[in-house]
Amino acid sequence: MPLYEHVFLARQDLGTQQVDELTAQFKGIIEQLGGSVAKTEYWGVKTLSYRLQKNRKAHFTLFNIDAPPAAIAEIERQQRLSEDVLRYITIRVDELEEGPSAMMRKVDRDDRHGDRGDRFDRGGGGRFDRGDRDRGDRGGRDRRPRDDADETTAAASEE
Repeated sequence: MPLYEHVFLARQDLGTQQVDELTAQFKGIIEQLGGSVAKTEYWGVKTLSYRLQKNRKAHFTLFNIDAPPAAIAEIERQQRLSEDVLRYITIRVDELEEGPSAMMRKVDRDDRHGDRGDRFDRGGGGRFDRGDRDRGDRGGRDRRPRDDADETTAAASEE
């Protein structure tokens, strides 16, 4: 049978228990149609890049599925009908990923790169201190006041 990764986004105002019920419902549909769900991951509530149906956040859930195409078609049909599901995507893969997905490995990624505060500790002071630039002549711009400005000031002071 073909292998799929399926992610769906549920509305932000649902509780975790309601998202678990949706997950169980979709797993049941897949199993009734002769497929199996190898792995389920709940990624939590995440901020969306843009609003979807007046929602700024959504519950993200991943399925690793081994099922016939008819089961995938049915689960997508059910998700289109559900008012609780904002978006879904199904991708056919050659093999299912073992272990945690990239989203669940976020803790490992943060440990490897630090807490992003290290960019100011590398020397050079980060983005705002550009010690490698010559701050002398700024493209021929003259910082002295114009000569005619001095004449108008002098003329005003004589009166």
